[in-house]
Amino acid sequence: MQGANAHSIARTALLRNSDVSLLYPRIRADPRTETFTSLRLKYSGIEPGTNFDDENVYSSAYAVCDVPFETHSLISKGRIKRKRDVSSKLYFFDLLQDGVKLQVVSNFKDVGGDVKEYKKKILSLSIGDIVSLGGYIGKTPTGELSVFATTHIELLAPCLHTPPTNIQDIEKRFQYRHVDLMIRPEATETLRLRADIIQHIRQDFINQSFTEVTTPIIGDAAGGAIAKPFLTEATVYRGRKLALRIAPELWLKRLVVGGMERVFEIGTQFRNEGIDNTHNPEFTTCEFYQAYANLEDLIAFTEHLLFGLATHVQKLKETKYTTLSQLDIDFSIPFKRIEFIPAIEEELGESLPDLSNPEEATAQLLALFERKAITIPTYPTLPRLLDKLSSTYLEPLCTQPTFITHHPECLSPLSKSTLDQRGRRVSTRVELFIRGKELVNAYEEENSPAEQRRKFLDQAKWKNLEESASVGDEKAEQQEKVADEAFVAALEWGLPPTAGWGMGVDRLIMMFSGMERIADVLSFGGLRGVVGQGGQGAGNAPVPAIGESCGVEDGKEVWDGEQVQVWKEVQ
Repeated sequence: MQGANAHSIARTALLRNSDVSLLYPRIRADPRTETFTSLRLKYSGIEPGTNFDDENVYSSAYAVCDVPFETHSLISKGRIKRKRDVSSKLYFFDLLQDGVKLQVVSNFKDVGGDVKEYKKKILSLSIGDIVSLGGYIGKTPTGELSVFATTHIELLAPCLHTPPTNIQDIEKRFQYRHVDLMIRPEATETLRLRADIIQHIRQDFINQSFTEVTTPIIGDAAGGAIAKPFLTEATVYRGRKLALRIAPELWLKRLVVGGMERVFEIGTQFRNEGIDNTHNPEFTTCEFYQAYANLEDLIAFTEHLLFGLATHVQKLKETKYTTLSQLDIDFSIPFKRIEFIPAIEEELGESLPDLSNPEEATAQLLALFERKAITIPTYPTLPRLLDKLSSTYLEPLCTQPTFITHHPECLSPLSKSTLDQRGRRVSTRVELFIRGKELVNAYEEENSPAEQRRKFLDQAKWKNLEESASVGDEKAEQQEKVADEAFVAALEWGLPPTAGWGMGVDRLIMMFSGMERIADVLSFGGLRGVVGQGGQGAGNAPVPAIGESCGVEDGKEVWDGEQVQVWKEVQ
């Protein structure tokens, strides 16, 4: 344990006696600086035992490396993940840089200088510290690609807390997300996979001549969906309630009216509603609108996008993101299809009532719910009853990618309508479900101003009925929902036949990364993690002092017979 005591003494002396400029020095540009990714790409093919400390050795391996000799002297920077001493003059470090690990070999005979100064600097370094060193690249006899240090390992920024081995409490994991990302490779790989998937989607649209746009987040109405918005106020509109958007749909369709006939947006939406494993009040969607496209075009686009994504993600998991689980979903084309009304009738063993008379249909559906012992929704309007039937009978059938098509008209106020084979009014709409969860919602857009106004009013009627039940009849009138007349007026200028498509990006990342919680695919774990950063909750908890516990399971310097200090991987 003498090594551990020596490290503790040297570390304490460093933190207490060093000038701040020494603990946190500036760095200078140096053309010899190489990223770990670049080093691995250039030198992974050299033979074990080879290093580039002299030109003769370089020449013998030139054919393998194919890089100029001048690059053998380099500067490396990274965070210490592991530290091991073989003797008092020979140390091995694992450094981590942007998710890539590289071994550093520090041998006093290569570094030179005063041996006491060498030991003092080495012993003062701790797991989590960010460091810099100069050296040359090579491989150890065991074949480990390494940087062989020729300078002291210099501190760039100390880690003032001992990194934990794990954070068991899920809520604390996101309150200390920066620590979680340090110690769990799957956490960082999930966020990197997210970026790769979004880039793949964006490129797919660009390849098909779509224009990426950004639409307003704050407006005088939320628009585009039924959900409770976040309300705010602007300095220039004092006393006027503004809303954060719940969907970009109406803005995007205005662009199509204006002549931008292929537009898409990947952006954040806000809904002031609950939090669970698949919902967060702030979330990311991807929507596109294409003039002169129909339902079959939407289905084909969805199939090819997801099949291509699945292939791309599979390759990434085999090469870059090896801690993430493999896909177990079959994205072979074509995907299964289920037609809404016929499929429910088949599952029920009886026909649905005539939905063209909402009052009678609602009463008959309530009687059906009683007969079938189905739980009645809190606010049993016709749309909610039909949606409950779908979640009970159809969505469980959608383990593998499955399209549910042609929903009843009352479920799709922004969709064009058509007649099914039995003359019932249904929407030209499709939803994609995977593992029983909705991923994509798409339809042919309603482009008749008169029909859109009628459907808005029907939608408002259902919503007002729900709010009457929740707040009391005397307040219902104050909350009456009206048609979005500004959007209807825009339709009067002529919206070409248009197909629209929306996908929940966070749920897509959950599916491809194998994560069960939406918080795992968000940078800071959703709203609960954001409001509790650093474990402060309401903001009145003290910040831990240097060296004190952060409220997570503290890591420990673990020393074995070889005196190894290691930052444990979480399996």
